[in-house]
Amino acid sequence: MSSQGSGLSTERTTVGVIGGGAWGTALAVHAARMGHKVLLWALEKEVVESINGPNRENSLFLPGHKCPDGLIATGDLKQVASDCELILMVVPTPFVERTLASVANAFKQNSILVSCTKGILNDTLETPHEILLRVLPSSFHSRLAYLSGPSFASEVVKGLPTLVTIAAHEETVAARVQQLLSTHRFRCYRTTDVTGVELGGALKNVLAIACGISDGLNMGNNARAALITRGLNEITRLAVALGSNPLTLGGLAGMGDLVLTCTGEQCA
Repeated sequence: MSSQGSGLSTERTTVGVIGGGAWGTALAVHAARMGHKVLLWALEKEVVESINGPNRENSLFLPGHKCPDGLIATGDLKQVASDCELILMVVPTPFVERTLASVANAFKQNSILVSCTKGILNDTLETPHEILLRVLPSSFHSRLAYLSGPSFASEVVKGLPTLVTIAAHEETVAARVQQLLSTHRFRCYRTTDVTGVELGGALKNVLAIACGISDGLNMGNNARAALITRGLNEITRLAVALGSNPLTLGGLAGMGDLVLTCTGEQCA
């Protein structure tokens, strides 16, 4: 696959990725293939060494997929925060506060932080957006965006067609992220409905567990379809009660992610 000129825009920049798991690595590979200069932070020393090593792959979390030359891994989180214009946060929800608090004041004034994390904290019931508002300086809140949608890491890294949603309260921020990440095989659509996008990405996991139980009990495809359909209805009602647009839940971040998670044969 070509590493240059694959984006819908010809502009290239510095992209930082915070998190060296399968999803973080897949997004880093995608950005590097577009021609962006990519710096990926990983907590695990072995991930940094394997990506920068002769085999050029994340042997721990995404083995078998070579990383482009434009992707460099590092253990220096502050370097990623301070050197890059577009920063993708890809760490599990329980570790968002601890990770971002250490570099809360290191981001450049014109940079954009995109949360690619899905989930809700068990104790406080906060979404990643609410955690970031609490952890980061208020002057940076307008530079936050959120990426969600049906996107298995193993398919993104292969360059298979994928569509996602970019949400931001500031539409110009969402448009900027869309411009920098969209290709013919990785299409980004944008919205200002941050609440709907985050709830769709988090709550679909509850339905996925229910569908797994149903399948394990051999209840059949009818039962799975019923769970998906009625589950989406419940998710939508909750999201609307919290201020979301119901149309968001009928799109990629709602229905799309729900169907993939409840019917896909893999989990990442």
